[in-house]
Amino acid sequence: MSLINISNLTFAYEGSYDNIFENASFHIDTDWKLGFTGRNGRGKTTFLNLLLGKYEHQGEITCASSITFDYFPSNVVDKSVNGIDVVDKICPNYEYWELSREMSLLEVSDEVLFRPFNTLSKGEQTKVMLSALFLKENSFLLIDEPTNHLDVRGRELVSEYLNKKKGFIIVSHDRAFLDGCIDHVLSINKNDIQIQKGDFSSWLQNKELQDNFEFSENEKLKKQVKRLSTSAKQVSEWSGKNEKTKYHTKNSGLRPDRGYLGHKSAKMMKRSKTIEGRKNEAFNEKSKLLKNIESTESLKIPHIDYKTKRLIELKNISIFYDDKNICENVSFEIANGDRINLKGKNGSGKSSILKLVKGDNINTKGNLYRGEELKISYVSQDTSELIGDLSEYAEECNIDESLFKAILRKLDFSRIQFEKDISDFSEGQKKKVLIAKSLCEKAHLYIWDEPLNYIDVISRIQIENLLLEFKPTILFVEHDIAFANKIATKVVEL
Repeated sequence: MSLINISNLTFAYEGSYDNIFENASFHIDTDWKLGFTGRNGRGKTTFLNLLLGKYEHQGEITCASSITFDYFPSNVVDKSVNGIDVVDKICPNYEYWELSREMSLLEVSDEVLFRPFNTLSKGEQTKVMLSALFLKENSFLLIDEPTNHLDVRGRELVSEYLNKKKGFIIVSHDRAFLDGCIDHVLSINKNDIQIQKGDFSSWLQNKELQDNFEFSENEKLKKQVKRLSTSAKQVSEWSGKNEKTKYHTKNSGLRPDRGYLGHKSAKMMKRSKTIEGRKNEAFNEKSKLLKNIESTESLKIPHIDYKTKRLIELKNISIFYDDKNICENVSFEIANGDRINLKGKNGSGKSSILKLVKGDNINTKGNLYRGEELKISYVSQDTSELIGDLSEYAEECNIDESLFKAILRKLDFSRIQFEKDISDFSEGQKKKVLIAKSLCEKAHLYIWDEPLNYIDVISRIQIENLLLEFKPTILFVEHDIAFANKIATKVVEL
């Protein structure tokens, strides 16, 4: 066991006026299986890069000299080389039987090691890199979003694999995945950074309990401040009246007892100061609350009911790319109000089916029915073409800019973010741009292809609540089991 000590860490990107970290201090045990969570743009990947020594910073990051940091995904410069060459580059000293053992735990064949790396699926590439990284001794792994290219089974396997390891930080927003492989949670909150023992569900439950407690305490203190303000005002008025009585009135023709009235007035003034002190204490206590409450304003979706029950129907659809059969004999119907989860292994044709339903020109056999004048809103997996500022993007997409930005604000975008180029956004923020665009579009059918990739848990819960409240007709692919199980009214498995 060794400790990684972070002391008074302060960091901001060059040209930025906002610190991503400010005087942050905490420590990490190198034996921990540490889940790393926080809303998009809070600095999770930045922190991993600070551990790697990529950026200059104020404060100290120290650890034992024997500990090295290694980052996932590894930077593979030449992807045309075989998988085994990639492993050699990541970990030069290993025994082949050790690599074979790691690969078998992840249910991937040794055969992929002798194929060009760029011909492997993203899931296979993930498993090869993880196998190589865990061969390294005295290495503390920084694993950044490994689930984004994994199907449901792949996520289960990698979670089980990581549960048998120790000594890593993992960034992921998949709740079930994290529950299966971590024993501590590092959270970047709105106001501070905290570490808590336990899995992700226990962290989320504790956060909800803490938030509810603070809301309750805040309401109590609001009432207390109001009551004390009223009392202080009354006492002050009584004291003032007593002072006037001392000099300007007589009682039954007798001169007032100025000593008695002065004493009474002083007593009231003292009581007024005591009340004022209690009110200030209540203000101070109140100011400590709600600092880590995340904004989770409800979202809306402008869905339209279609004029008939049936929107889409596929009958015995087979899809081909370059005469290669991607999927065959796919049959299902989309009716008004359906929320359909399209499931299947990577490469089974899920995205192709979505594009076909959307109206893309796909090489197919079989029958496809699409209702007339059907309005569709589509969210793609790919964010690579997002460039320019948000105003230009809204104009290009013919959506209401004010509504678009209001939705992004609800998804935790700061106003400063609106001034940046979209290409500089984090991957999660880019995905939120696509979702916000879709939520601006009036549609009969929403088609979302892995919409939650890179998106933080709080925003996932917002989107879940949106879909459960408004019940739009939606066809989606998503490997987050917690989300898919909550949302889907039907499952179509390829």
